[in-house]
Amino acid sequence: MASQKVKELCQDLILNDEALKDVCDNLEEEINKGLGKDSNPEASIKCFPTYVRELPNGKEKGRFLALDLGGTNFRVLLIELGDKCTMDSRIYAVPQPIMVGPGDGLFDHIAECLASFIKERNLGDELLPLGFTFSFPCKQEGLTKARLARWTKGFKCEGVEGRDVVELLKLAIARRGDVRIKICAVLNDTTGTLMSCAWKNYNCRIGLIVGTGTNACYMEKLEKVELWDGGNDGPHQVVINTEWGAFGDNGCLDFVRTQYDINIDRESINPGKQLYEKMISGMYMGEIARQVLLRLISERLLFGGCSSDILQEKGSFFTKYISEIESDKDGDFSNCRAILEELGLDDVTDTDCANVRHVCECVSRRAAYLAAAGVSVLLNRINEESITVAVDGSVYRFHPHFHNLMVEQISHLIKPGIKFDLMLSEDGSGRGAALVAAVASRSASMR
Repeated sequence: MASQKVKELCQDLILNDEALKDVCDNLEEEINKGLGKDSNPEASIKCFPTYVRELPNGKEKGRFLALDLGGTNFRVLLIELGDKCTMDSRIYAVPQPIMVGPGDGLFDHIAECLASFIKERNLGDELLPLGFTFSFPCKQEGLTKARLARWTKGFKCEGVEGRDVVELLKLAIARRGDVRIKICAVLNDTTGTLMSCAWKNYNCRIGLIVGTGTNACYMEKLEKVELWDGGNDGPHQVVINTEWGAFGDNGCLDFVRTQYDINIDRESINPGKQLYEKMISGMYMGEIARQVLLRLISERLLFGGCSSDILQEKGSFFTKYISEIESDKDGDFSNCRAILEELGLDDVTDTDCANVRHVCECVSRRAAYLAAAGVSVLLNRINEESITVAVDGSVYRFHPHFHNLMVEQISHLIKPGIKFDLMLSEDGSGRGAALVAAVASRSASMR
């Protein structure tokens, strides 16, 4: 059991019902601004229409390529859709110099890996449709046109912001001249997650990522999307990529941000940006916990006031440690002790371990509750009797209590009469990209 003084010092990480209700109200207001033609330029949540208007019907068939870029690794996949879905994929690294080098270098690297994947599988003679999952904030101007709004997740490639990433990929493929590919759709991982689950579950209307970053998309009625500049033929709906990681960038979340959040933001590569994401996602949760631990050490409430050289290093307390520490059964601190030893902290007491666990619980509970508040707003907007939320991302997938914490909080925040289900997406950003390409190919053949 954590000591009383430690609990008091962690109190500012605990969100009460009133604060969560205010978060929901502010998010609703920001989404409405984001969808508005005149208010969008000032909105922190950009609510980009994805031009995806149809969900899978489960009858999609054929072979498709998918390319999935959203972090320090990317994948190329060959997906066969039929009665079942079979996948063959390979992961490629994006080396650090490429992540921060010229944009052409990044797309040349992707094209090289794509070419090698195609050659290894002898697919050279086949013109395969490709779905491109590009999980960074983009303004879409069509199903195959998306301009990068800004880099996130540690990427800083020059000459890409404001440009169409599909065009950059096509140019890189053309420079090689050794592969034939038809890019049918560009999407982000939230849309892929939604499409992947919708293939199995027709009630699916929301896609959520809680991993390195966080974002959500949802199916919105066209009449509410003032920004819409596509056709008005049916279906009268479109998937909206909220880019909600930037919620709070205009100051509307300052009432729940702590000194730890302010420190982390100041030391990040994008100060003042992605403030909601910085309270929720895997890129930051471990560092929030580390800052709290250092404060408790400085107040002599932890480890007898003694830190370690490793713990003093920024980023040394990984987010996965939070999941592992909270996986210990009550009264058992074996994971916690092993992690603290890795961090150069030996001879810790059971009370130290209980206090460390309490810090982890406060950080992860806050993240889960904030994510739940966001999902509740989208469920209330859609306002259907039964809605499935497709979820992916390492934090949701591996944290032992994240799912239950979200379900508990969403149940408090949604309108009476809405039934919801959180469904773990199996390989959303890969299979989902192929499904967007498949639905696009199906729609094109029906015109």
